[in-house]
Amino acid sequence: MNIRRPFRWPNLLTETGRGIAYGGDYNPDQWPEEVWDEDIRLMTKAGVNTVALAIFSWDRIQPAEDTWDFDWLDRIIGKLGKAGIAVDLASATAAAPLWLYRAHPEVLPVEANGNVVHAGSRQSWRPTSPVFREYALTLCRKLAERYKDNPYVTAWHMGNEYGWNNAVDYSDDAVRAFQRWCEERYGTPEAVNEAWGAAFWSQEVRSFDEIDVPRHMGADSMVNPAKQLDYTRFCSDALKEFYRTERDAIEEICPDKPFTTNFMVSTDQCTLDYADWSAEVDFVSNDHYFVPGESHLDELACSDSLVSGFAGHNPWYLMEHSTSAVQWKPVNTRKRNGEMVRDALAHVAMGADAVNFFQWRQSRSGAEAFHSAMVPHAGPDTTVFREVCDLGVILKRLSDSGVQGTCPVDAPTAILFSAGAEWATRSRTLPSGQLSHWHDIRDWYRAFLDTGSRADVVPLSADWSGYGTVILPTVLVLSDEDTARLAAFAEDGGRVVVDYATGIVDDNFRTGLGGYPGAGDGLLRRMLGVRGEEFNILGPIDGEPDAVRLSNGAVSRLWQTVVTSVAADTEIVASYHGADASEWQIDGVPAVTRHPYGKGEAWYVGCDLDRADIAHLLRFELARSHACTDPTHRHDPRILHVARVGEGGRFDWYFNRAKEPVEVRVGGEVVVLFRGDDVPGGYVLQRNGVVLVRS
Repeated sequence: MNIRRPFRWPNLLTETGRGIAYGGDYNPDQWPEEVWDEDIRLMTKAGVNTVALAIFSWDRIQPAEDTWDFDWLDRIIGKLGKAGIAVDLASATAAAPLWLYRAHPEVLPVEANGNVVHAGSRQSWRPTSPVFREYALTLCRKLAERYKDNPYVTAWHMGNEYGWNNAVDYSDDAVRAFQRWCEERYGTPEAVNEAWGAAFWSQEVRSFDEIDVPRHMGADSMVNPAKQLDYTRFCSDALKEFYRTERDAIEEICPDKPFTTNFMVSTDQCTLDYADWSAEVDFVSNDHYFVPGESHLDELACSDSLVSGFAGHNPWYLMEHSTSAVQWKPVNTRKRNGEMVRDALAHVAMGADAVNFFQWRQSRSGAEAFHSAMVPHAGPDTTVFREVCDLGVILKRLSDSGVQGTCPVDAPTAILFSAGAEWATRSRTLPSGQLSHWHDIRDWYRAFLDTGSRADVVPLSADWSGYGTVILPTVLVLSDEDTARLAAFAEDGGRVVVDYATGIVDDNFRTGLGGYPGAGDGLLRRMLGVRGEEFNILGPIDGEPDAVRLSNGAVSRLWQTVVTSVAADTEIVASYHGADASEWQIDGVPAVTRHPYGKGEAWYVGCDLDRADIAHLLRFELARSHACTDPTHRHDPRILHVARVGEGGRFDWYFNRAKEPVEVRVGGEVVVLFRGDDVPGGYVLQRNGVVLVRS
């Protein structure tokens, strides 16, 4: 992990420079200039105080290789600044102009099967291309020289969603860069061979020049999983190095303004190793788009919890979310009444000190014309724009009340996340192709909410020693170092909960010997006090049971580790039971165990469980010994409760998770009551209702 850059937050153009930032992506170059003044008038009406500018404007800034046009950008920055609207200025490199691609087609990425990724979308470039890098850095330096002293530009927005279209590249440039990466990581070809288990299928290399990227090898071929995992790590590093080069080019000229780039953290995607990237930004930013359906609010909170973990509990910046529907999902549902405001407040409750949308004015044409915006196609006389204005009033109230700068209050439990573990579950060489680290984290997180409590989602690489309990859902890849950290945590009195697909391989995708789980050369197995020999994998197989029951009433539908021995002091909390278990010859085999370890304990959940069964485990089995939650702070499970605390006081947020009205009995000074009513001793929150109280 790199040394983290000091936290720096962008100022607003207020007297103090403080306040909750509110606005969105602004693309004035999509519109005639006569619209600009109307935009700024409406921004002022809505309470907008910041915009991200010029994200996709490279072609307008540099219409030809030897031609530069900053006049339009000067004019709009001046108009915005005079209206009190700060500018988060982009490096504009997210989408290159067509003239560059025509002159230098060698910068285009290549897919695994050799197909070229052609221009016409965004990020149609290789991060390892020295040609593209030179053009991009020239643009960065021109922007920095032009706006280094502009008082209205208060932050730099590098790129945009790095990896959206070029997360992987199989070009010759990438091959050479991967070879250098391997040399820096391993030192010798022999070390590469050992790490990748290259003796299998005759894959050993004798020099770094022999290393290739894992290109397409046939429809049914299986890629070396260790090499594939390293290549995914390399791709994240390659984009990070490109980002750093852009950032450093601007910082050399303009060092006094903070730098960020927008991550893409939600439980449906894990593109880059954002725990690693977080050290390279001055403030963490994230783009989050809601998951439609009953998990809408829960998924938002789960994703935001991880973003807060990436931010190291500093405030973070919501760079993009949507006012209503997007245009890129299989089903593009709109937001119901209240959901737009509720979502924005939930992001703030989870640690965001900025609320921004994509985008300000809905595009009339192009690929995102049907992506909702703050000003929709129907104009300002719309429900959406009126809610945008209402949200601006509420965020101003939050700013005045002192929410900005406060930090989320930790939960008693940390659920640990690892980008490497998520990447590893995508391998086609595993016992099951149905694994998902991120989705299992989401299920555990929601199960906590279903018990009226809460957990934090924390990077595995972070310091989680201050928590009472840590949970590892499908952390397939577990290094010796991290296994030792878990053992030390339990020895010092903590509780470790490990599930069925955790610690199966180390960080080089090597299985531990002696039984499952084998991480840490057997240390994880000794800590848990169990030893498994095989995995019983279920699925739609004719004539075979597709589910197995446990003695506590739970049901496993995917995976059961066949535990054949337990330590003398291991307690069997639940075992497989019934006719289906007998058919699979695992009737009576331990499924959930508890083992004392040092001053603490280690739990093993040797099978997959759905959200309801996890909640049962939390309420009953796990609660018997060392509670995951503080029972004095449990709430109605229909309520999501989170808190932020700091110099401004303690701010307790209550969100209705249910469709029906829910009564909340809380005291304190009411800061926000949205879609709710006063009742004696508390409030009744309607669907999508929120109450914020300060104490």
